[in-house]
Amino acid sequence: MTQLVNLPNGPVRLAAERVSLAYDEAVVVRDLDLELTEGSFTAIVGPNGCGKSTLLRALGRLMRPASGQVLLDGRAIARTPTREVAKVLGLLPQTPIAPDGLTVADLVARGRHPHQSWLRQWSRDDEAVVTEALTWTDMAGLADRPVDELSGGQRQRAWISMALAQGTDLLLLDEPTTYLDLSHQIDVLELVGRLHAERGRTVVVVLHDLNLAARYARRLVAMKDGELVVSGTPEEVLTETLLADVFDLEARVLPDPVTGTPMVVPVRRLR
Repeated sequence: MTQLVNLPNGPVRLAAERVSLAYDEAVVVRDLDLELTEGSFTAIVGPNGCGKSTLLRALGRLMRPASGQVLLDGRAIARTPTREVAKVLGLLPQTPIAPDGLTVADLVARGRHPHQSWLRQWSRDDEAVVTEALTWTDMAGLADRPVDELSGGQRQRAWISMALAQGTDLLLLDEPTTYLDLSHQIDVLELVGRLHAERGRTVVVVLHDLNLAARYARRLVAMKDGELVVSGTPEEVLTETLLADVFDLEARVLPDPVTGTPMVVPVRRLR
């Protein structure tokens, strides 16, 4: 049964209402309810195959629920025009791919596409937004480099720059630290944290590393077998009992000596 602890205050920007998700006949997520409030930073955690990324795809309108609905600012996202969704919601998939030879500047400029039309072409304002995004993410010096020549961490920063140029205030990221070494994981999550703290972005991120999730997110959503198990602050969610129930892991939970947030110390796998 879902346990909601300390639901954040504020307007609900994105919500799943009794959402079930399936690939062909295989149900991956079952009757899930979730509310994401304005200005929140939420990390979705859980074991492999629990439905985290699938849920994020549905929240980002890349997957239609088998039942239930996703609401964006109170409207059914499935019935909201794509361009309108793209102006307020940005989704970075787990392994985004840029066309061969595309430069960082060109990639970031693509973030302005939802704002273009035959009546409104590329403008100086668009150019200024792209320049600001590159500068803010410390990518201006790499603007002319092809995206496929960047390191993993630089590539993620380039995609985040594109999302910043897109001007959305809702940002969904699917495992943005995958395949990165620890220093680059920190680099990317620090950038995402700044987007939340300094730019007021509402952030939802799927993460495997529980300690990083606890350090950067203000709210954790734990899933298992396609269901939402518990939602709350890192301190409320990351308990030794939950780690045993959700991750089949015996562990100790101690204060992080740097941030004071929960730090999971594994002992052994239970099953």
